[in-house]
Amino acid sequence: MKKRIFLLIMLLSGTTLFAQQIGNSDFEQWEPVSSGEEPVNWNSFLTAGGSLSWAASDQMSSSIDVRPGTAGTKSCKIWAKSTFGIIANGLVTLGKINMGSTTANDPSNYNYTVTGDPDFSESLTVVPDSIVFWAKSNCVGDAQMKASVHEDMNYRDPEDAASTAALVAVAEISFPNTNGNWQRFSVPFTAGVAQTPAYILVSFTTNNIPGSGSGNDELYIDDIELVYNSTSSVDQIEDNKVSLSYRFAEESIHIISEENLTGNYRIYNIQGQLVQKGEIDENIPFSNHKEGVYFVILSTNKGNYSLKFRK
Repeated sequence: MKKRIFLLIMLLSGTTLFAQQIGNSDFEQWEPVSSGEEPVNWNSFLTAGGSLSWAASDQMSSSIDVRPGTAGTKSCKIWAKSTFGIIANGLVTLGKINMGSTTANDPSNYNYTVTGDPDFSESLTVVPDSIVFWAKSNCVGDAQMKASVHEDMNYRDPEDAASTAALVAVAEISFPNTNGNWQRFSVPFTAGVAQTPAYILVSFTTNNIPGSGSGNDELYIDDIELVYNSTSSVDQIEDNKVSLSYRFAEESIHIISEENLTGNYRIYNIQGQLVQKGEIDENIPFSNHKEGVYFVILSTNKGNYSLKFRK
């Protein structure tokens, strides 16, 4: 389940913006796992952890039922399952599923980001304005999508106290049966209490209430997109306030700012791979990397900035 990081670079009024996207967001790529299949970059009960992971069943498959107007040929289908009257809701997530109890709403059942494992985490360092997706719900109750941007920790959903404190932004929607039709949803992100985005956890489920609904519930998902508006204060560099230069002789990055900056930085190569991170300093050593174009995200006490340099 190798992760792919997508990084689109847009030039708007001379400003470089990061538009990070979710890998395999159109569900075109699939791979075999255990006794079924999963979309690359996404996970189901078949790769779950927890004390009851041995009881996981296959509740996901690729489908040729796709949303209108798409150039793709596949979508993701998840479904609920009833065993002795107990409903296991269909679920797909960017993180890992923890199966800890047969009681659906027990706190030991949750999805979580595993920061040390790229198969169960999705890096995201700039907060989107909204998330857009297509869905077709054949569910008795309301299906749900939740996207949580969080700090660098093993965030879990539903949140415990530590996860609530690490939440940077969240987009969440519950939506009813779509009567056999595909429908486009656009959900804005609202701010949490934390300030430094590092990962995003996105999950879809056949019912917004754990253990509710019907064993016949089905949910189709396709074409997820993170939207960044050019006016976003999170994405945009404030004119002339922050810049950088690469000092070839010293092989270091020199941060130039009118004000003293504190916080963290992340550096990405042109392929969108994270190559270095740490605390912001006026001079950041950058000697152990190849020649090429790199992008720096500064998460500071004055705001977030996106900058580009060539080594």
